[in-house]
Amino acid sequence: MLEVNRDPRVKLHTLTEVKKVSGQVGDFKLEVLHNPKYVTDKCNGCLACVDTCPAWGIDAYNERFSPRKAIYKAFTQAVPAKVVIDMVDCVRCGTCIKKCEQKAINLDEQPTTEILNVGTIIVATGWDEYKPPKGFLGYGVYDNVVTQMEFERLLAPNGPYFGHFARPSDNKVPKSVLFVQCVGSRDINKNPYCSAGVCCMVSVKNSKLIKQENSEIDVAVAYIDMRCAGKMYEEYFRDAREYGVRFIPSSVTRIKERKDKSLEVVLDINEPVKQIFDLVILSCAIVPSTTANNINQVLSLQMTPDGFFKEYHARLNPIDAQVPGIAFAGVSQGPKSIAESIMQARGAATSLGTIMHKGSFKLEMIKAIVNRDRCSRCGLCVTACPYNAIILEPDGIARVNDVLCRGCGTCAAICPSTCIDLRNNRADQYQVVIDKLFEEESPA
Repeated sequence: MLEVNRDPRVKLHTLTEVKKVSGQVGDFKLEVLHNPKYVTDKCNGCLACVDTCPAWGIDAYNERFSPRKAIYKAFTQAVPAKVVIDMVDCVRCGTCIKKCEQKAINLDEQPTTEILNVGTIIVATGWDEYKPPKGFLGYGVYDNVVTQMEFERLLAPNGPYFGHFARPSDNKVPKSVLFVQCVGSRDINKNPYCSAGVCCMVSVKNSKLIKQENSEIDVAVAYIDMRCAGKMYEEYFRDAREYGVRFIPSSVTRIKERKDKSLEVVLDINEPVKQIFDLVILSCAIVPSTTANNINQVLSLQMTPDGFFKEYHARLNPIDAQVPGIAFAGVSQGPKSIAESIMQARGAATSLGTIMHKGSFKLEMIKAIVNRDRCSRCGLCVTACPYNAIILEPDGIARVNDVLCRGCGTCAAICPSTCIDLRNNRADQYQVVIDKLFEEESPA
């Protein structure tokens, strides 16, 4: 990200939302909304304003485990390296304005809109961690039940405990830790899919880190299946076992807090078995980013039932969208590891970069065509088209955009007037072929 920000050929828009998209490959027009940061580009990141700010808020980056000022730098490696103001926490006292030598703070900044003209689009909306309902396995009720992402911040060198983790209830080092796998995933009532083994490998990594920090801590992983499928994954899994991590083939049915804040966990190992742990980490599912649905409302792409973007073809073309000139990168298209995300991102850049480099886009001419004389102006083809390639002209006649049309034939099948055909693949042509195939030979 730092390289992107420093590259003069790249324009980075932060705190920016895409509100509307029109056009087609080679000529997309994006209406974007620049949300106010209340800090201008004059900011040099000295953080003098942070030191003087009297208002506090919850640090979302540290997963609620620590506070931060109303004016703050999101995290150490934030790009650009400037502060931002959360107006929900800001009391508008003006001390930051007085302290800032660069005169970079403007508390009255307003949102602005801009039209961007681009040739192609890569959708990389990322992912969110599944948040269990309050009370599920004690989450949100017991302090010492946390999710995997929350535990990552407890372990982090720049986290609330500076790399020496402790349990949240009393800041003491736990004597026993349990990881619970497949929370919110592989469950037909929540998310039926597996999160591509990412949760399994993160648990293996973090359990090993705990053992490296303190070998006396009892670390266990309750799992349905450990899906360690990847280069050197199995070896890493075995290494964790050699460090003393216990892997228990079991589901967790109940967690109850005791008076000393330790947790009584009921494991289903053929029969209910109770064990006591000081800290429980829930390995939660990868779910689509909350922004994915907002992006889809402006791009009008197809999505899978689980909320991820649907690729053009799951096997033959897992990178491009149904709309020419749009491609996917990372978890926007489905759960995957960092390595897989990088591979897809490079594939997307190559796929769309080829179009931009050539300066032209080759079209297959198997497209829908409309017989204007027979069109009844019903509009059924417009709603049926999965690629948004058909519009109604002012006189009500359907018109096909040859760039967006993929020649699937959905419109031809639904048209009650039979006025839509595929170019060079008309229905009467197919009828002749079918009749010929089933034509009986006349007796000699």
